[in-house]
Amino acid sequence: MVIMDVYLDNSATTPVCAEAIAAMRTALETTWGNPSSLHKKGLEAEALLEHARAQVARKLRCEAEEIYFTSGGTESNNIALLGAARARFRLGKRVVSTNVEHSSVEESLKRLEAEGFEVLRLPVDGKGRICEEDLGRAITPQTILVSIMSVNNETGTIQPVEAARRAIQLRRSPAWLHCDAVQSFGKLELYPAALGLDMMSVSAHKIHGPKGAGALYLNKNTIKNPKSLARSFGGAQEGGVRAGTQLMPAIAGFGAAVEAIPNTAETLAKMQDLRTHMLDGLRKIGGIALNSPPGALPYVTNISVLGKKGEPLLNYLSGKGVYVSTGSACAKGKPSHVLKAMGLPKERLEGALRISFSRFTTMEDIDRLLRVLAEGKTAVMGK
Repeated sequence: MVIMDVYLDNSATTPVCAEAIAAMRTALETTWGNPSSLHKKGLEAEALLEHARAQVARKLRCEAEEIYFTSGGTESNNIALLGAARARFRLGKRVVSTNVEHSSVEESLKRLEAEGFEVLRLPVDGKGRICEEDLGRAITPQTILVSIMSVNNETGTIQPVEAARRAIQLRRSPAWLHCDAVQSFGKLELYPAALGLDMMSVSAHKIHGPKGAGALYLNKNTIKNPKSLARSFGGAQEGGVRAGTQLMPAIAGFGAAVEAIPNTAETLAKMQDLRTHMLDGLRKIGGIALNSPPGALPYVTNISVLGKKGEPLLNYLSGKGVYVSTGSACAKGKPSHVLKAMGLPKERLEGALRISFSRFTTMEDIDRLLRVLAEGKTAVMGK
């Protein structure tokens, strides 16, 4: 009997769905023109580009002209933070974020600090959540940008993004509000206009689309000159926000993956059932601490196997065809800055594993994880 692999590292990337593959094949084999060309082949490609833009816009309940395609979440975050701060420095020099952001945000913040901007990173509590009172105190009339992730990529903690808009209004701040929604897009009902966002970053490969495509939402009512955010130059593509010929196969696949997202509430309920089943099993194994808070997005669960190191456990699981991670894929195995910010002890940091679901995850997958993890807990040497 062939035993199928169990893939539980969906926060790093997801398998590409059939709908996205079909759309990419069409873009590669049929609609392969340059969307900036004026002849028939170019116009066909342009129509495909705008179809994908409309697909993303419908999911976000915004207008198509507010969607700008990028190479992924990292580039979207870079454009949003570096572009917005540099474009608005005459209004102030303060930028507010958190100390648990994705590395693409954190590295952008470091770059802004080096350029003379004042960056405030709000601390989190033991659940990985910022304090709304801290947020309110941090935002001033000199604040030009606030960037808060929607869902943490390591723990699934949901941040109070909507509180940032209230604080900006209360303080009469000119700040633009940006949200890294890479981990929540397609998993929560998340609409930028309803949240009062000026910018939002999303990515294709977290929702069963291809790598190499992402999008940045820019609120047309507040961002009157999107080109002022540009980080690359040399062409008028994407309204001047991101120069260069669009990667049409990936963008077509992105649009198709968005269209294929099933009912959000129903899928969320399924994920909660899977998580509950997994947590029950982990308690029976014993010696495992839960790092994700109770209210975390059920797609992402962070645990620590006490007395063990995460990497040998990961390797054992991988050898048995069960794939999880020790944290963010971008961290390349470094200790988690997120868990450290939550104040977890060294033992929990060293034994951390991230288990992340997709809509294709099954109860059978969870049962196999639990069996192999129980074996690994005994087989793998301790510290």
